[in-house]
Amino acid sequence: MSEKKVQVAESGDTLLKMESFWQKYSKQLLIGLAVIVIAIGGWYGYQSFVVQPKEDEAANIIFKAEADFRQDSLVRALKGNTETRSKGFLYVINNFSGTKAGNLAKYYAGICYLKTGDFNNAVKYLADFNTDAKQIQMMAYGALGDAYGELGKNDDAVASYKKAAATFDADQLNASEYLFRAGLKLETMGKNKEAVEVYKELKEKFPQTEKGYQADKYIYRLSIEPNDFSVK
Repeated sequence: MSEKKVQVAESGDTLLKMESFWQKYSKQLLIGLAVIVIAIGGWYGYQSFVVQPKEDEAANIIFKAEADFRQDSLVRALKGNTETRSKGFLYVINNFSGTKAGNLAKYYAGICYLKTGDFNNAVKYLADFNTDAKQIQMMAYGALGDAYGELGKNDDAVASYKKAAATFDADQLNASEYLFRAGLKLETMGKNKEAVEVYKELKEKFPQTEKGYQADKYIYRLSIEPNDFSVK
């Protein structure tokens, strides 16, 4: 038998096998395909008619709260403002969980509480906030460090400042500031050796910044051994 005839025969066998397979499992295959189509359609419908409208509504509500925030009307920004019909960040958090605006409202709420001296609530909302926008995440970690520091939770403050500095070091001005705060907090805790290491990192990573330029002063001061001529 020629090679061409063999190929034709093999093709025929394959077609017969496929036909047999389809006759045997066609019902199951059609059901499976229908399930996939329904699932995709359901997901698309949910995104289009549930998720997106909720996102749009939350964005409209938070917009008014942001206006109060920019004017330093922090209580209004948090709890709402009848004059401007703003419902506030807390309303967005409580009613639009899972939306982008609901997540962002946690950041704003944390900053409002930090500025108004409610440090426990500042920690509550800032610690629960997360975003892929690295610069905003850096600021959130930095504010969280401030709140922890005010509560006397110094280890947590140092950890948050370090995370802030490492999250978006392209913003050298703010990153160096947060790393400096970590070093300064370690000093107040009496952890001078660790503080020196932080100041060295500050000098190495951010030499062109004001805090990086000043790092040598802090390193030198903490490296001098106390003696009879030390200032008491």
